[in-house]
Amino acid sequence: MSASNTVVLAFSGGLDTSYCVLALKEQGFEVHTVFVDTGGIAQEEIDWIEQRARALGSAQHHLVDVSQAIWDEFVTPLVWSHARMLGEYPLLCSDRYLIVRRCLALCDELGTRHFAHGCTGMGNDQLRFDQTVRSVGDYVIHAPVRELQKVATDIRNHEIGILEAAGVEVPQKSGQYSINENLLGVTVSGSEVDRFETPGPDTWQWVRPRAEWPGAPLELKLTFTGGVATHLDGEALAGPEILKRLNRALGPYGVGRHIYTGDVSIGLKGHIVFECPGIDALLMAHQALEDTVNTRLQNQFRHIVAQRWAELVYTGFFYEPHKADLEAYLASSQSHVDGTVTLHTQGGSLLAVAIDSPNILQDEGAVYAQSASWSPEEAEGFIKLLGQSSTMAARVRKATS
Repeated sequence: MSASNTVVLAFSGGLDTSYCVLALKEQGFEVHTVFVDTGGIAQEEIDWIEQRARALGSAQHHLVDVSQAIWDEFVTPLVWSHARMLGEYPLLCSDRYLIVRRCLALCDELGTRHFAHGCTGMGNDQLRFDQTVRSVGDYVIHAPVRELQKVATDIRNHEIGILEAAGVEVPQKSGQYSINENLLGVTVSGSEVDRFETPGPDTWQWVRPRAEWPGAPLELKLTFTGGVATHLDGEALAGPEILKRLNRALGPYGVGRHIYTGDVSIGLKGHIVFECPGIDALLMAHQALEDTVNTRLQNQFRHIVAQRWAELVYTGFFYEPHKADLEAYLASSQSHVDGTVTLHTQGGSLLAVAIDSPNILQDEGAVYAQSASWSPEEAEGFIKLLGQSSTMAARVRKATS
């Protein structure tokens, strides 16, 4: 087939992208499936995804590993900003941007402008996929599931029927939950979660319930250089490996499970379960260190940057120039964020219990609320001047009321 009939499909092996292979072939395309490995799943699952792609009729299946790219392009600025959408969700969906970029790179290699994804017309992922395509270059976007929604209402059961009619095995749990795993964490939606009801026992993935927590407490030491985690318990490791080990260590202790309700960009409310023990640990340790070594004004401004950065990443503007501007500031703010933080858990919660850094902003002769290098008279004068405006306002308004 000519490149004009070649389409590159971002493929996960799940219900939606499995349906997409059949739908695109029906339209006459030669389908190249791409599984972009963003971490978080076992080799057996990766092998199963390739087997499934071939069984569905993929002309060629491609595997791309982007674990290091996710660490460099997403995790690093996330940790610097401490960004959480609405103060809760640490943007675990951000692997989508790397998925699209690698798929478009394959489009260029194959000489085609046709790119496809399995997003619906109801969620935020379609915005992330489509806007990334438009930010990166000139490609034709195909979204078979979104097109299906124009003619069908019960999409999930419709897709299951199409697959069964074609003699294709329906992915496990496709009728109940949508489970997305990557290096960053795992997200669960569908069934009672979508209905804002109590999540069932099958929604527990990496994080274990209280009855399964180990009896002994756990301590971990994270070392940062220039704001980037470089060592775990004294061992130098690549960033993705640090995150994997944190996930494996803290999940059994019940650390990192959340339920999030947020505003979908196109106007709906979304409700998900997500688990991210490693991200939670990185964010907690980094903030404890940064709060200690950076100035009050730096730490205050970080919250403003975090809110804007989170909004851009959540709503699809990962390659917006303004995001790069924010990250330039964040990188500058990390110049003295060096040191080791000790994290402690006995199950459920996580605490940063100790900080060791040569850059702690502390007066050698000062102990909080006990002693300092200034006199009591100087403290009284400072308090008087600092509150002068409020004092005058109280006096004037009392006189005129």
